[in-house]
Amino acid sequence: MPIHVAAAAILDNLGRVLISKRADHLHQGGLWEFPGGKVEAGESVRQALVRELKEELDILPLDIKPLIRIQHNYGDRQVLLDFFRVTRFEGEAKGLEGQPLRWLQPEEMQAESFPAADRPVITALQLPDRYLITGREPTQPEDFLRRLDLALTNGLRLVQLRAHALDDAAYKHLLNAASPLCERYNAKLLVNRPSGCVRWLGMADGIHLTANQMVALDARPSGKGLIGASCHTRKELEQASQLRLDYVFLSPVAPTATHPNTAALGWGKFSDWVENVNLPVYALGGMHPNMLGQASQAGAQGIAAIRSLWPEG
Repeated sequence: MPIHVAAAAILDNLGRVLISKRADHLHQGGLWEFPGGKVEAGESVRQALVRELKEELDILPLDIKPLIRIQHNYGDRQVLLDFFRVTRFEGEAKGLEGQPLRWLQPEEMQAESFPAADRPVITALQLPDRYLITGREPTQPEDFLRRLDLALTNGLRLVQLRAHALDDAAYKHLLNAASPLCERYNAKLLVNRPSGCVRWLGMADGIHLTANQMVALDARPSGKGLIGASCHTRKELEQASQLRLDYVFLSPVAPTATHPNTAALGWGKFSDWVENVNLPVYALGGMHPNMLGQASQAGAQGIAAIRSLWPEG
């Protein structure tokens, strides 16, 4: 029976996250963690979180949203962790149990300083809730880059350069033009190529694999950068988790004009499938920014889209 834990990524108005250090004598002692604790008998997960944050930090969370659910086997024990994002709270956080506290930007967090079960949480905190897949006109670079600039101005910070109509040389030329543009806005740019995607790792901030490219892998590709993949089945989600990818798409959640004959998963099945996936999952297929709340409640990191996020003007 896994130990059920409720934990929180508590954010201040600067976007920093509160972490606390585990006492040396505890399991995973000496490592940094996100505040929280065991769910007691008769408690809901949220009730446990509110109680633990009051007991540990003397704060009352006011705005609680699901972040990610993690199951992990340490060998000597199994844990089930429900993580939440707390963006408003009452009181001033202090270590009531003598534990050291730090406020860090997500990008400052070093995964090796945290228990293994917490590491996907760091990735989830570093990823935004909207993921842009580039749209029309990659064969017209000027117009394409103008639209990309508009999207970045509108706050998009994670972009997949999808331009299958281009050969490798033309794609590389467009990538070289898009990279400094994304860098200017502190946005991450990922490569999506229909063949040989892994060899592009290191030429941008990461790569996005098709489901077929992913299932052909025996291990996570070596090299720096984010690695994500498209998934359409439970088996593909399990493969992505085993490969320790950074995120996945799960689609189609809703009916789409581009794939009218493909059955949509719906939010119920989406939620059921992602419940045991230890990595951030973006909902794809018929998504719109006004669905972000629904996506979060279903366990998604956020939404991925072309049409609703790619500027038409």
